[in-house]
Amino acid sequence: MKKGNAFFNDVYDVVRQVPAGRATSYGAIAKYLGNKRGARIVGWAMGNSYTQSDIPAHRVVNSQGELTARALFETPTSMQEKLEHEGITVMNHRIQNWKERFWDPEKELL
Repeated sequence: MKKGNAFFNDVYDVVRQVPAGRATSYGAIAKYLGNKRGARIVGWAMGNSYTQSDIPAHRVVNSQGELTARALFETPTSMQEKLEHEGITVMNHRIQNWKERFWDPEKELL
């Protein structure tokens, strides 16, 4: 597994490929990048991206579809607003129809 900035850049490359209207999880990204137990490391990497316009960080949530990083965005509601703008329904800080909205990099990025 890559370390430091190289791994972070790989995380950002995957996140940039998540299409509008879909979302993925920290764990799915970690697994795709060869570290199935690395969800926290992906979360750490994402911590640097929540206010960068070129990384759609709002499309990365926890394994249950919860918007656990919402407080790290510009405002506490902007993560949800961005997802809803893309047609994703969010209730109680959780993506509805999570299984249908889930984008799995292992299946999508062959």
